[in-house]
Amino acid sequence: MRGIIYKDFIVFFKSIDKKTLILLAGAIILLMLKTGTRGGFFATIMFTMIIGMQNLIGFADDEKAGWKNYQLAMPVSGFTIVAGKYISVVYTLAVGIVGSFVFNIITCIMYKNFDLEIICLSAIISIIIPLLWTGICLPLTYWLGFQSAQIMRFVLIIPMFYFVKYFEDGSGLNDMINYSNNYIIIVSIITIVIYIMSMFISVLLYERRKL
Repeated sequence: MRGIIYKDFIVFFKSIDKKTLILLAGAIILLMLKTGTRGGFFATIMFTMIIGMQNLIGFADDEKAGWKNYQLAMPVSGFTIVAGKYISVVYTLAVGIVGSFVFNIITCIMYKNFDLEIICLSAIISIIIPLLWTGICLPLTYWLGFQSAQIMRFVLIIPMFYFVKYFEDGSGLNDMINYSNNYIIIVSIITIVIYIMSMFISVLLYERRKL
């Protein structure tokens, strides 16, 4: 199992597109400038959306290599293969947490406003988004095919621009922060339930797939 997890974790980093990183960096800088003292929080949301998407892209690259053919020649079950992917996603959460911390520290320095509540909320959000993204999208990719993961890469760009535009005037910042604070525990529980259920659904879909 550890070898499977390590493979998926390494694929996550090797499948990162440099162009995507450049676009992400530009979008995050713009967002942090537009949203002021809440910049770290919203940068975290955008950054962890990319992490969730990147996990799917890495899994798609794995499928292109015909991984299931290798799996049949190895003493591992379909459950082990799929569970390894879900566990590797949990490992990549560390990237989101570190990124969230960095974004919020930069924001604190830029605007000289330290808000521990926002930093903690950002850290929780950095965990929820990738888990929720994977929990919803990975079963869909096993069902519809991993080409859909490639499509998600481009579709995601559209809501990013709307995301920046919506908060350009700062009118929705406080409402979103308050909403997150009020429902973060409920959302966290729902996310964990969805993630666990998603894994078992993905196992069933994986076992039914043809080579």
